[in-house]
Amino acid sequence: MAAPLVSQKFLTSCLKSKNISHVFECVKSVRNLHNPRDNLKKFYRQATIATSDGWYEINLDKRKLRTPHGNIFRVPSEPLALAVATEWNSQDKVINRHNMHLTSLCNTALENPFHRTREQLTETIIHFLETDTICYRLTEPPELEKMEREQWDPILQWAADRYGLEITPTCSIAPPIVSDESKEIIRRHLLSYSDWALFGYHFAVDSIKSLLIIMALVDKHIGVETAVDLARLEQYFQTSRWGSVEWHHDVELYELRCRLSAAALFIHWCSESSTIKQKAALAPV
Repeated sequence: MAAPLVSQKFLTSCLKSKNISHVFECVKSVRNLHNPRDNLKKFYRQATIATSDGWYEINLDKRKLRTPHGNIFRVPSEPLALAVATEWNSQDKVINRHNMHLTSLCNTALENPFHRTREQLTETIIHFLETDTICYRLTEPPELEKMEREQWDPILQWAADRYGLEITPTCSIAPPIVSDESKEIIRRHLLSYSDWALFGYHFAVDSIKSLLIIMALVDKHIGVETAVDLARLEQYFQTSRWGSVEWHHDVELYELRCRLSAAALFIHWCSESSTIKQKAALAPV
């Protein structure tokens, strides 16, 4: 029998360690074992941007950056291009694709791997309402029920005031009540974004399983830290009572903040002007 890729002794040392730097090394080592593509050594000195046919490309020294399928990597706005170049310039000796969220989002928007139309992508996002984090409530223990009511209800009220949405949360396995009119309002709102921005929306909603929180985030009603805290409310309640695995929950928290920050910026930079919206459109399927 082949030896395991990660020994029990190694895992035990990771779990018992209180040294955060050691923990990050453990996490990095495990990721590298399961994601050999992430082991690509840095082969360039500097990432820069260049314009071509109204789009913005990334050059790694004199090489054009390409997507995983070999297409020219290009983005519809200069701020997004500069941010992607910064991601590549921030890499050290090894290119850590796992943390390059903007690059990943651009690749998804460029290649549209599931060949979704903007209408299909919009319906996929709206579908998250049926399982939206803040629409499922617990009645026990009373302290948690109070926290959910005090912190989640203001988001529902904001959605009602801002967009006229009628959503009733549920305390059972039955889905929340969302009127057809509310779904249509959300549908029209999402379709006002460019196709690229919709990919960012989907990425953000999928990260925290809440469309309503992301709508508040994109509208700048709340910030990234608040959005993450709202999405992790039940987990926060449990860890405050029973304790947490310090390094595990810290890594998870900061990873989620990074993902949401990238998504929010991506949506903004892909929705800045009508010119960008026109360019940031899906190719015909």
